[in-house]
Amino acid sequence: MQTNRPMRIVRHIIIIIVAVVMLYPLLWMLGSSFNQNSQIFKDTSLIPNAPTLINYVQGWAGLSNVTFGRFFLNSFFIVAMCIIGNVLSCSMAAYAFARLNFAFRGTLFGMMFLTLMLPFHVTLIPQYILFDHLGWINTYWPLILPKFLGVEGFFIFLMVQFMRNIPRELDEAARVDGCGPIKMYWYLMLPLALPALITTTIFTFIWTWNDYFSQLIYISNSNLYTVALALRQFVDATGQTSWGGLFAMSTLSLVPLFLVFIFFQKYLVEGITVGGVKG
Repeated sequence: MQTNRPMRIVRHIIIIIVAVVMLYPLLWMLGSSFNQNSQIFKDTSLIPNAPTLINYVQGWAGLSNVTFGRFFLNSFFIVAMCIIGNVLSCSMAAYAFARLNFAFRGTLFGMMFLTLMLPFHVTLIPQYILFDHLGWINTYWPLILPKFLGVEGFFIFLMVQFMRNIPRELDEAARVDGCGPIKMYWYLMLPLALPALITTTIFTFIWTWNDYFSQLIYISNSNLYTVALALRQFVDATGQTSWGGLFAMSTLSLVPLFLVFIFFQKYLVEGITVGGVKG
């Protein structure tokens, strides 16, 4: 044990150094959000000499008479609807693949699995044309509706692996009690697959909150902007970038992500490892 102690110390020192290097940009952004706009790139210290909240006040005022409070509400609305859509649709598809017997089940599951390797950009133009014909451009429908149609193959695969490890004796017991497929899905599978559902919720929250490209394609009305789109408006191509407001609102935009990860990381690890180890 004594011979391994120096090696453990060296490993911990290396880990700490790497962590500091990776966290430095984040800490610098946090410190700069409390600095005067003219001093941000002149003061390299992580702690501002004269801290101020002016960047948060001006940044929260938003753009075109739309405050950042509205942008946060828009983002939370889209995230909530995407979470509901993914959890419901992906869990139903996963239940069908994992527990029901029907024709071409293996073929359809393989086709679904192949969609994981299909780049998003391949389907972008056909989807845009479709949504344009439906008159849904500049609305939230293109961002929300697909989530209710089970388009996220990764989450379906994750739940399938989890549900396959639930003992089938429970299905037989439920049938004896008079439960059909719908009742078994709702009262049996969903409660037992809670770790996988929470994992889906966390990933959907993070990916939707950070999604910039899809929102940029379909939304152009500033009243419908999300946080990701609103942050981009601080950057001016003419050089009049409001770095202070950008850093301040970027810091606030990271708060929900940190809170979700801190409070739900236990379920995140459990949902991934249980399906992977037992599968």
